Amino acid sequence: MRKLQYLFMTLAALCFAMPAFADGGSAPINLVPIGAGIGMALAAGLCGLGQGKATASATEALARNPGARAGIQLLLVLGLAFIESLTLFTLVIIFAKVK
Repeated sequence: MRKLQYLFMTLAALCFAMPAFADGGSAPINLVPIGAGIGMALAAGLCGLGQGKATASATEALARNPGARAGIQLLLVLGLAFIESLTLFTLVIIFAKVK
């Protein structure tokens, strides 16, 4: 845990030191597409993890109580739709921002 803390402290120091080493004569770099790609990757990956956890929980609930299949299935499909909508909202925001 201590090594991870040192790593994050070093990365923070490097991020704050970056303007000190900036070259004033070069053209500005457009980092919006790179940030958009990283944002979409995070959104898709975390939504995938959420969908996997929701499906695993629904499967476990069905194994424990098969009689509640209709209610569990309804809430599972609703939850998966909400989780997927987060990724789609991220995609729409990226299309609106990146030109």
